[in-house]
Amino acid sequence: MKFIDNQGITDPRMNLAIEEYALKELPQDEDYLLFYINEPSIIIGKNQNTAEEINADYVNANSIHVVRRLSGGGAVYHDLGNLNFSFIMNDDGQSFHNFRKFTEPVVQALRSMGVEAELTGRNDIQVGERKISGNAQYSTKGRMFSHGTLLFDSEMENVVSALKVNSDKIQSKGIKSIRSRVANISEFLPEKITIEQFKQSLLRSIFGGENIPEYKLTEDDWKRIRELSEARYQSWDWNYGKSPKSNFRQSKRFDQVGTVDVRLDIEKGKIKEAKIYGDFFGLEDVSELESKLIGLPYDKTAVREALAEADAGKYIGKLDNESLLSLFF
Repeated sequence: MKFIDNQGITDPRMNLAIEEYALKELPQDEDYLLFYINEPSIIIGKNQNTAEEINADYVNANSIHVVRRLSGGGAVYHDLGNLNFSFIMNDDGQSFHNFRKFTEPVVQALRSMGVEAELTGRNDIQVGERKISGNAQYSTKGRMFSHGTLLFDSEMENVVSALKVNSDKIQSKGIKSIRSRVANISEFLPEKITIEQFKQSLLRSIFGGENIPEYKLTEDDWKRIRELSEARYQSWDWNYGKSPKSNFRQSKRFDQVGTVDVRLDIEKGKIKEAKIYGDFFGLEDVSELESKLIGLPYDKTAVREALAEADAGKYIGKLDNESLLSLFF
């Protein structure tokens, strides 16, 4: 595995472009580890409806970036007190959904610093009852990344103010607020260190010493990364997108899957538009599933057959077809 130095860039539109470029363009016979820190921003999950995840007034008043990432999962707030990590490698067919494989080196590094961390639930790292890290994954063409946040010294009140929280999520986790559930890693460290010192400790632990092999991005790499940043991560269509009109909507939270929100525009007994939002993870792009529904009669048998043929679980976190079907009617 080689470490990729992002040269201290804090623009999330560039950092997500570096991550995607490393995934798709760097030599595939090598694994990579990328660290990055973003200035205040909300990073939206691939399948989420941006407008419904953010507190737009607060975001605009505080000049917070809003950027959509490639991976599924929920929206997260980043600032200069949050260190992000990304493991980039070939997908062996067993690693997607296996968060433990990628969080274990981080958990062990934290424990070596005196932080009693553990992987909990679907994709969180916690200390006791308090969350210090959320993780997400993305897979394409035999490659994947598993990335996560590490709340080191974030401004927690901004986490609360910038995001809207789905009430189903709060109820399902038995909590009263984000603020009571999240924590900064700095609270648990035996002595005060900077986020740079924290990053270096993680690197030494993950690589097993001071000798850290590195992939140095070339000038050509940087040129193509800047082009990718502009084309995707600086695009309004990518980050916000147009929410289709709908005259049917149903949403439900499923254990070990997440929230799934189905919206349909039904006209003259047929599905004219279909959109599936949520904080779920999927091996395939959910837009492929949506396209298979357009033009179908709004009929349970027809939709059931389409979902069975498409194998909905590939798109929505192992959700079985009948559970998904229940959201359409």
